[in-house]
Amino acid sequence: MKPVKNRISLRGLRTFCIVAQRGSFRLAAEELFLTPSAISHQIKGLESELDVKLFDRSARELQLTEAGKTLLQESGPLINQLDKVASRFQTRYRQRQLRVTVQPFFATELLVPRLSSFISENPDIAINIDTEDQSAEKHPAGADVSIRLFRRAPRNLDVEELFRLRLVPACSPALVDRFPDIDCASLDGLPLLVHSKRPNAWRDWAHSLGVETADLSGAIRLETMISVARAAEQGLGVALVPLPLSESWFRSGGLVRLSDHELETPDCYFMVGRTEDGQRAEVRAFRRWIAQEFVTD
Repeated sequence: MKPVKNRISLRGLRTFCIVAQRGSFRLAAEELFLTPSAISHQIKGLESELDVKLFDRSARELQLTEAGKTLLQESGPLINQLDKVASRFQTRYRQRQLRVTVQPFFATELLVPRLSSFISENPDIAINIDTEDQSAEKHPAGADVSIRLFRRAPRNLDVEELFRLRLVPACSPALVDRFPDIDCASLDGLPLLVHSKRPNAWRDWAHSLGVETADLSGAIRLETMISVARAAEQGLGVALVPLPLSESWFRSGGLVRLSDHELETPDCYFMVGRTEDGQRAEVRAFRRWIAQEFVTD
């Protein structure tokens, strides 16, 4: 008999346990994403290392020898324990995945410019940001956290209100030069821009000032708030842009705020997630960071 080596293949031992438990090279191969011949090769290698036969291959069904039964009884619990250790290790140290969905203007103007601080504080979290602009007030099924506009707080979800959406009129410096006497209480004669998802915003603005509704027959209508702000920056007209999301445009001089009066809308930005997802460390970290960054806005 050959002397038993001090070390045997841990991979071969784990493969042996799976074959013995499944009673089939084919089923073990499917579980390990290997070919049956690769499984057979590993078992033969282990038998050679131990210098014993572990399976009786003469029977119609794969059967363990007495030595194989003993090895399974003694090594099976050890392999299971090693698998548990590996799983706990991966859970603790691998990069955790976080799926966030944010409406586009919030993402470009508020979230992305500040995101580096979250990443530097949480290098073990891989964040995936989806900026799909969904008009429906809902928390997307595939997201761990969403930041979206809602008319009222959604039910049956973990919800935190960030800030209410306010609108102010703004345009490019070039348009101010063209209309030096712009008076937002009287918008007649001014080219206006309309966000198609908020078709009544200019009417509500006029009512909040107690003046007549502006004539929108010649207004340019655009689908997204980003396109509205960009059109205003290019001098195509006066737009109602959201606060605090547009503050960077005012600071850079791309847009000029035309009035101190703000139209407070019934919509709020909420941070939303499922209750069960809120137990995960990466979700808690992101929600805590968002609250610190944006609730005071």
